[in-house]
Amino acid sequence: MEDSYVLQMKNRKFSDFYLCFCGYAKCSPLHSFGPAVRPNYILHYIMEGKGKFLVNGEEYNLQKGQGFLIEPEVQTFYQADEEVPWTYLWIGFGGKKAEDYLRDLGLNKKQLIFQCGCGEELKQIVYSMLKHRKYTAANEYFLEGLLYTFFGTLKENMEIAGNAGEKDGNLYVRKAVEFIQNNYADPVRVKDIADYVGVNRSYLYTLFQDNLQLSPKEYLTNFRLTRAAELLQLTDLSVETVAMSCGYQDALGFSKIFKAKMGITPSAYRKENTAWQETKRKEEIDLTF
Repeated sequence: MEDSYVLQMKNRKFSDFYLCFCGYAKCSPLHSFGPAVRPNYILHYIMEGKGKFLVNGEEYNLQKGQGFLIEPEVQTFYQADEEVPWTYLWIGFGGKKAEDYLRDLGLNKKQLIFQCGCGEELKQIVYSMLKHRKYTAANEYFLEGLLYTFFGTLKENMEIAGNAGEKDGNLYVRKAVEFIQNNYADPVRVKDIADYVGVNRSYLYTLFQDNLQLSPKEYLTNFRLTRAAELLQLTDLSVETVAMSCGYQDALGFSKIFKAKMGITPSAYRKENTAWQETKRKEEIDLTF
Protein backbone atom coordinates (compact mmCIF):
# COMPACT_ATOMS: atom_id res chain seq x y z
CA MET A 1 0.00 0.00 0.00
CA GLU A 2 1.28 3.50 -0.80
CA ASP A 3 0.30 7.09 -0.05
CA SER A 4 -1.40 5.95 3.14
CA TYR A 5 -2.53 8.50 5.76
CA VAL A 6 -3.91 7.18 9.04
CA LEU A 7 -5.27 8.65 12.26
CA GLN A 8 -5.50 6.28 15.24
CA MET A 9 -7.46 7.47 18.27
CA LYS A 10 -6.06 6.38 21.64
CA ASN A 11 -8.18 8.51 23.94
CA ARG A 12 -11.95 8.64 24.11
CA LYS A 13 -14.19 11.28 25.66
CA PHE A 14 -17.52 10.14 24.17
CA SER A 15 -19.43 6.87 24.61
CA ASP A 16 -22.59 7.01 22.47
CA PHE A 17 -20.75 7.49 19.18
CA TYR A 18 -17.04 8.00 18.67
CA LEU A 19 -14.25 7.86 16.09
CA CYS A 20 -11.67 5.08 16.50
CA PHE A 21 -9.53 5.74 13.42
CA CYS A 22 -9.68 6.99 9.87
CA GLY A 23 -7.49 7.00 6.80
CA TYR A 24 -6.99 7.44 3.09
CA ALA A 25 -4.91 5.17 0.87
CA LYS A 26 -4.00 4.42 -2.71
CA CYS A 27 -3.51 0.65 -2.92
CA SER A 28 -1.03 -1.36 -4.94
CA PRO A 29 -2.37 -4.06 -7.33
CA LEU A 30 -3.82 -7.02 -5.42
CA HIS A 31 -3.11 -5.41 -2.06
CA SER A 32 -5.37 -7.17 0.45
CA PHE A 33 -6.43 -7.16 4.07
CA GLY A 34 -7.59 -10.27 5.91
CA PRO A 35 -9.19 -12.61 6.40
CA ALA A 36 -9.50 -10.72 9.68
CA VAL A 37 -11.93 -9.80 12.42
CA ARG A 38 -12.14 -6.18 13.57
CA PRO A 39 -13.35 -4.90 16.96
CA ASN A 40 -15.15 -1.83 15.57
CA TYR A 41 -17.41 -0.80 12.75
CA ILE A 42 -15.55 0.38 9.64
CA LEU A 43 -16.95 2.16 6.59
CA HIS A 44 -14.85 2.13 3.40
CA TYR A 45 -15.62 4.38 0.44
CA ILE A 46 -13.95 3.84 -2.95
CA MET A 47 -12.63 7.03 -4.54
CA GLU A 48 -11.04 5.41 -7.61
CA GLY A 49 -10.47 1.97 -9.11
CA LYS A 50 -11.94 -1.42 -8.26
CA GLY A 51 -11.65 -4.29 -5.81
CA LYS A 52 -13.56 -7.07 -4.10
CA PHE A 53 -15.05 -7.51 -0.64
CA LEU A 54 -15.76 -10.96 0.85
CA VAL A 55 -17.97 -11.53 3.90
CA ASN A 56 -20.24 -14.35 5.07
CA GLY A 57 -19.56 -16.40 1.96
CA GLU A 58 -20.57 -13.54 -0.36
CA GLU A 59 -18.26 -11.76 -2.80
CA TYR A 60 -18.95 -8.18 -3.88
CA ASN A 61 -17.10 -6.63 -6.80
CA LEU A 62 -17.01 -2.91 -6.09
CA GLN A 63 -15.82 0.21 -7.85
CA LYS A 64 -15.60 3.98 -7.64
CA GLY A 65 -18.58 5.55 -5.88
CA GLN A 66 -19.42 2.46 -3.85
CA GLY A 67 -18.66 1.59 -0.25
CA PHE A 68 -18.89 -1.28 2.21
CA LEU A 69 -19.49 -1.75 5.92
CA ILE A 70 -17.42 -4.04 8.13
CA GLU A 71 -19.15 -5.08 11.35
CA PRO A 72 -17.43 -5.88 14.66
CA GLU A 73 -16.30 -9.48 15.17
CA VAL A 74 -17.23 -10.51 11.60
CA GLN A 75 -14.51 -12.06 9.44
CA THR A 76 -13.90 -10.19 6.19
CA PHE A 77 -11.42 -10.03 3.33
CA TYR A 78 -10.94 -7.29 0.76
CA GLN A 79 -8.49 -6.90 -2.11
CA ALA A 80 -7.59 -4.29 -4.71
CA ASP A 81 -8.03 -5.13 -8.40
CA GLU A 82 -4.92 -6.28 -10.23
CA GLU A 83 -5.27 -3.87 -13.16
CA VAL A 84 -7.20 -0.95 -11.64
CA PRO A 85 -6.46 -1.05 -7.91
CA TRP A 86 -8.70 1.02 -5.74
CA THR A 87 -8.05 4.16 -3.76
CA TYR A 88 -10.32 4.41 -0.74
CA LEU A 89 -10.94 6.22 2.49
CA TRP A 90 -12.23 4.70 5.70
CA ILE A 91 -13.49 5.56 9.15
CA GLY A 92 -13.63 3.20 12.12
CA PHE A 93 -16.12 3.99 14.87
CA GLY A 94 -18.05 2.54 17.78
CA GLY A 95 -20.39 3.46 20.60
CA LYS A 96 -23.77 2.57 22.05
CA LYS A 97 -25.59 4.45 19.28
CA ALA A 98 -23.44 3.30 16.36
CA GLU A 99 -25.79 0.51 15.28
CA ASP A 100 -28.80 2.84 15.43
CA TYR A 101 -27.03 5.46 13.34
CA LEU A 102 -26.05 2.87 10.74
CA ARG A 103 -29.67 1.73 10.63
CA ASP A 104 -30.64 5.33 9.89
CA LEU A 105 -28.38 5.11 6.84
CA GLY A 106 -30.06 1.86 5.79
CA LEU A 107 -27.04 -0.31 6.61
CA ASN A 108 -27.15 -3.50 8.67
CA LYS A 109 -25.85 -7.08 8.63
CA LYS A 110 -27.99 -7.88 5.58
CA GLN A 111 -27.15 -4.66 3.77
CA LEU A 112 -23.43 -3.91 3.78
CA ILE A 113 -23.04 -2.20 0.38
CA PHE A 114 -23.97 1.34 -0.58
CA GLN A 115 -23.44 3.87 -3.33
CA CYS A 116 -22.79 7.58 -2.97
CA GLY A 117 -21.83 10.39 -5.32
CA CYS A 118 -20.28 12.63 -2.67
CA GLY A 119 -16.74 11.25 -2.67
CA GLU A 120 -15.00 14.63 -2.63
CA GLU A 121 -17.05 15.81 0.34
CA LEU A 122 -16.23 12.63 2.27
CA LYS A 123 -12.57 12.96 1.34
CA GLN A 124 -12.43 16.51 2.69
CA ILE A 125 -14.05 15.39 5.94
CA VAL A 126 -11.45 12.65 6.40
CA TYR A 127 -8.65 15.09 5.54
CA SER A 128 -10.03 17.41 8.22
CA MET A 129 -9.99 14.51 10.67
CA LEU A 130 -6.35 13.80 9.82
CA LYS A 131 -5.45 17.44 10.48
CA HIS A 132 -6.69 17.04 14.05
CA ARG A 133 -4.49 14.02 14.82
CA LYS A 134 -2.76 15.62 17.81
CA TYR A 135 -4.51 14.76 21.06
CA THR A 136 -6.14 17.75 22.73
CA ALA A 137 -9.55 18.18 24.31
CA ALA A 138 -10.44 20.63 21.54
CA ASN A 139 -9.50 18.13 18.83
CA GLU A 140 -11.71 15.48 20.41
CA TYR A 141 -14.69 17.78 19.99
CA PHE A 142 -13.64 18.65 16.44
CA LEU A 143 -13.37 14.95 15.54
CA GLU A 144 -16.72 14.14 17.13
CA GLY A 145 -18.35 16.85 15.04
CA LEU A 146 -16.62 15.65 11.89
CA LEU A 147 -17.84 12.10 12.51
CA TYR A 148 -21.43 13.33 12.61
CA THR A 149 -20.76 15.44 9.52
CA PHE A 150 -19.52 12.33 7.71
CA PHE A 151 -22.74 10.49 8.56
CA GLY A 152 -24.89 13.48 7.64
CA THR A 153 -23.19 13.74 4.26
CA LEU A 154 -23.75 10.03 3.63
CA LYS A 155 -27.38 10.21 4.69
CA GLU A 156 -28.06 13.09 2.33
CA ASN A 157 -26.42 11.49 -0.70
CA MET A 158 -26.18 7.72 -0.41
CA GLU A 159 -28.26 5.08 -2.17
CA ILE A 160 -28.85 1.54 -1.00
CA ALA A 161 -28.71 -1.21 -3.60
CA GLY A 162 -29.06 -4.95 -3.52
CA ASN A 163 -31.19 -7.05 -1.23
CA ALA A 164 -32.23 -4.60 1.46
CA GLY A 165 -35.21 -3.04 -0.30
CA GLU A 166 -37.77 -4.35 2.13
CA LYS A 167 -35.65 -3.60 5.19
CA ASP A 168 -34.84 -0.13 3.91
CA GLY A 169 -38.48 0.46 3.03
CA ASN A 170 -39.58 -0.53 6.50
CA LEU A 171 -37.07 1.92 7.94
CA TYR A 172 -38.46 4.78 5.85
CA VAL A 173 -42.04 3.91 6.78
CA ARG A 174 -41.14 3.74 10.47
CA LYS A 175 -39.48 7.13 10.30
CA ALA A 176 -42.47 8.58 8.45
CA VAL A 177 -44.92 7.20 11.02
CA GLU A 178 -42.82 8.63 13.85
CA PHE A 179 -42.84 12.00 12.14
CA ILE A 180 -46.63 11.90 11.75
CA GLN A 181 -47.15 10.92 15.38
CA ASN A 182 -44.93 13.77 16.57
CA ASN A 183 -46.21 16.46 14.18
CA TYR A 184 -49.85 15.64 13.34
CA ALA A 185 -51.01 18.77 15.24
CA ASP A 186 -49.09 20.99 12.81
CA PRO A 187 -50.22 21.71 9.24
CA VAL A 188 -47.81 19.14 7.77
CA ARG A 189 -48.13 17.89 4.22
CA VAL A 190 -47.03 14.68 2.55
CA LYS A 191 -44.11 16.61 1.05
CA ASP A 192 -42.95 17.51 4.57
CA ILE A 193 -43.01 13.84 5.54
CA ALA A 194 -41.09 12.79 2.42
CA ASP A 195 -38.50 15.54 2.96
CA TYR A 196 -37.99 14.44 6.57
CA VAL A 197 -37.51 10.80 5.58
CA GLY A 198 -35.26 11.74 2.65
CA VAL A 199 -37.18 10.22 -0.27
CA ASN A 200 -39.44 11.65 -2.96
CA ARG A 201 -43.24 11.61 -2.65
CA SER A 202 -43.85 8.90 -5.20
CA TYR A 203 -41.41 6.49 -3.55
CA LEU A 204 -42.91 7.22 -0.11
CA TYR A 205 -46.36 6.47 -1.56
CA THR A 206 -45.13 3.12 -2.88
CA LEU A 207 -43.56 2.21 0.47
CA PHE A 208 -46.74 2.99 2.38
CA GLN A 209 -48.87 0.99 -0.04
CA ASP A 210 -46.51 -1.98 0.16
CA ASN A 211 -46.18 -1.94 3.95
CA LEU A 212 -49.44 -0.45 5.27
CA GLN A 213 -51.82 -0.68 2.31
CA LEU A 214 -52.51 3.03 2.73
CA SER A 215 -51.16 6.18 1.15
CA PRO A 216 -49.18 8.59 3.36
CA LYS A 217 -52.06 11.07 3.13
CA GLU A 218 -54.58 8.44 4.20
CA TYR A 219 -52.41 7.41 7.13
CA LEU A 220 -51.99 11.05 8.23
CA THR A 221 -55.73 11.70 7.92
CA ASN A 222 -56.65 8.52 9.80
CA PHE A 223 -54.21 9.34 12.59
CA ARG A 224 -55.57 12.87 12.94
CA LEU A 225 -59.19 11.79 12.93
CA THR A 226 -58.57 9.01 15.43
CA ARG A 227 -56.95 11.54 17.74
CA ALA A 228 -59.84 13.97 17.13
CA ALA A 229 -62.38 11.28 18.04
CA GLU A 230 -60.53 10.67 21.31
CA LEU A 231 -60.59 14.37 22.15
CA LEU A 232 -64.27 14.68 21.31
CA GLN A 233 -65.11 11.72 23.50
CA LEU A 234 -62.87 12.38 26.47
CA THR A 235 -62.65 16.18 26.76
CA ASP A 236 -64.97 19.16 26.64
CA LEU A 237 -62.83 21.04 24.14
CA SER A 238 -64.79 22.87 21.44
CA VAL A 239 -64.93 21.40 17.96
CA GLU A 240 -62.80 24.31 16.76
CA THR A 241 -60.13 23.60 19.37
CA VAL A 242 -60.17 19.88 18.57
CA ALA A 243 -59.69 20.73 14.90
CA MET A 244 -56.71 22.96 15.67
CA SER A 245 -55.22 20.34 18.01
CA CYS A 246 -55.27 17.79 15.19
CA GLY A 247 -53.73 19.90 12.45
CA TYR A 248 -56.84 21.43 10.88
CA GLN A 249 -56.89 25.21 10.65
CA ASP A 250 -60.45 25.34 9.33
CA ALA A 251 -63.16 23.89 11.64
CA LEU A 252 -65.66 23.59 8.79
CA GLY A 253 -63.20 21.69 6.62
CA PHE A 254 -62.38 19.45 9.59
CA SER A 255 -66.08 18.71 10.12
CA LYS A 256 -66.52 17.70 6.48
CA ILE A 257 -63.49 15.37 6.57
CA PHE A 258 -64.62 13.92 9.92
CA LYS A 259 -68.13 13.22 8.63
CA ALA A 260 -66.81 11.65 5.43
CA LYS A 261 -64.68 9.27 7.50
CA MET A 262 -66.89 8.62 10.54
CA GLY A 263 -70.32 8.97 8.96
CA ILE A 264 -71.47 11.68 11.39
CA THR A 265 -70.42 15.21 12.32
CA PRO A 266 -68.02 15.86 15.21
CA SER A 267 -70.88 17.24 17.34
CA ALA A 268 -73.03 14.21 16.69
CA TYR A 269 -70.10 11.91 17.45
CA ARG A 270 -69.64 13.65 20.77
CA LYS A 271 -73.31 13.20 21.68
CA GLU A 272 -73.17 9.49 20.89
CA ASN A 273 -69.96 9.02 22.86
CA THR A 274 -70.49 10.84 26.14
CA ALA A 275 -68.11 8.98 28.40
CA TRP A 276 -66.49 12.22 29.52
CA GLN A 277 -69.89 13.81 30.25
CA GLU A 278 -71.02 10.83 32.34
CA THR A 279 -67.77 10.85 34.28
CA LYS A 280 -68.05 14.58 34.92
CA ARG A 281 -71.69 14.28 35.99
CA LYS A 282 -70.88 11.47 38.47
CA GLU A 283 -68.02 13.51 39.92
CA GLU A 284 -70.37 16.46 40.42
CA ILE A 285 -72.94 14.22 42.16
CA ASP A 286 -70.26 12.78 44.46
CA LEU A 287 -69.21 16.31 45.46
CA THR A 288 -72.74 17.09 46.72
CA PHE A 289 -72.55 14.43 49.44
